[in-house]
Amino acid sequence: MGNKSKRDMNDTTDKTKYHVDRRGFLKKAGAGGLGLGALFSAPFEDQIAHLTSKVNRNSNPSELKITDLRIAEIDNIPFRVPLIRIDTNQGISGYGEVRDNGAKEYALFLKSRILGENPCNVEKIFKIIKQFGGHGRQGGGVSGVETALWDLTGKAYNVPVYQLLGGRYRDKVRLYCDTTVSEDPHEYARRMKERVDMGYTFLKMDIGIDLIDEEQGSLVNTREHSPKGDRRLQSQYSSNRGEYGQIDHPFTRVQVTEKGLERMMEYLRVMRDTIGWEIPLGGDHWGHFGVNECIKIARAAEPYTLAYIEDLIGWEYVDEWREITEATTTPTMTGEDIYALDGFRELIDKRAVDLVHPDLGSAGGILETKRIGDYAQQNGIAMMLHYAGSPFGFMASVHAAAATENFTALEHHSVDTPNWYDLVQEDKSDIFQDGYCPVPEKPGLGVTINEEAVKEHLIEDAGYFEPTPEWNEIRSWDRIWS
Repeated sequence: MGNKSKRDMNDTTDKTKYHVDRRGFLKKAGAGGLGLGALFSAPFEDQIAHLTSKVNRNSNPSELKITDLRIAEIDNIPFRVPLIRIDTNQGISGYGEVRDNGAKEYALFLKSRILGENPCNVEKIFKIIKQFGGHGRQGGGVSGVETALWDLTGKAYNVPVYQLLGGRYRDKVRLYCDTTVSEDPHEYARRMKERVDMGYTFLKMDIGIDLIDEEQGSLVNTREHSPKGDRRLQSQYSSNRGEYGQIDHPFTRVQVTEKGLERMMEYLRVMRDTIGWEIPLGGDHWGHFGVNECIKIARAAEPYTLAYIEDLIGWEYVDEWREITEATTTPTMTGEDIYALDGFRELIDKRAVDLVHPDLGSAGGILETKRIGDYAQQNGIAMMLHYAGSPFGFMASVHAAAATENFTALEHHSVDTPNWYDLVQEDKSDIFQDGYCPVPEKPGLGVTINEEAVKEHLIEDAGYFEPTPEWNEIRSWDRIWS
């Protein structure tokens, strides 16, 4: 027996028995839960162990430091999206994304500005990097980094992001969606009706002059913007300078005739006959034309009670938007390309639109999106949310929507992309239920990356969150005042 006494042996036996019993107690507690009587009749040590079993011991938030920022660029979900991962000295990471089809450099450029910072100081870091954001996709870097910081903070404190924003107004978020366009109004309506059958309670349709541009006598001045001088318009999504899609709305001088207007309204008429009147229906991608044509179309659409008419002209034409809004009972909406509350302020102050429509991936992230909604609410304006990226940006939008009172509906753009759900480990039912997304209760954004699925969707020659040391050092004097 060596030098051990009988008492030592008994102590060792008792300790071993204690640890075995404790493991059994905790296993029982975790499997079925314990009543108060069973809990408080247990040894004190077991009570403490059970009551603190969900405390996050992997993080000391006050000592967290950002150690890295990396990118994994994926495609076909349905767009190209640079995913952002921010790493820390305590082994926890946060995820965000640059807005769909944005450049990864918008985020990488920010790395040198945030290294060594505590990611839980979200507002402080946002003020450091805010100057490097801009409208459209140029806001994608700041927005994606801000999103990843909130994901990190939620994980560090073991709470969902919405709780860090002041709590939630709803436990599920209403979704809206669109579908593929058809030049046959009845086929188009049939496809939209399938969305209703899937459970969606809010729809959007793309309905524009490109649907009627081959019909003689429907449009004026299209030949100037048509390839080879025929009547077919170039795509409004064209990225080629000088083509129709790159000409700002007021300057195309395209006009819609009475015949063309009637043809466009036929799509709305058939759509309403098919999906009914209970479903809110919005309209988007009308085309590029001036204020007079906007008013003409908005007034013609009044009998079909659209939920909104979106982005008729560029968002920056605030006074023109107010002119359109005051000329029709069809609700007006814009905002998916606006960066930060500062960009929305004049639209809201002048009540130039009936709804604001930020995209969290351009607007500056989660908290800035909530601020936009709160400011709009003070002026009697409701908020919709645009989104067309990965599940990480989508869930960030869900948290912002849950925490903002005047929210109406969030876009789900990947209805026809089944592998979209595979990018995270959660079940599809955790993200989509009968036209709504349940607000997650898990820490951070509430979703966990599926590494294998993300690797399958990497763009050609792209690595999976490869090191980015070339972005570690600041190469400029950033202060914008003297």
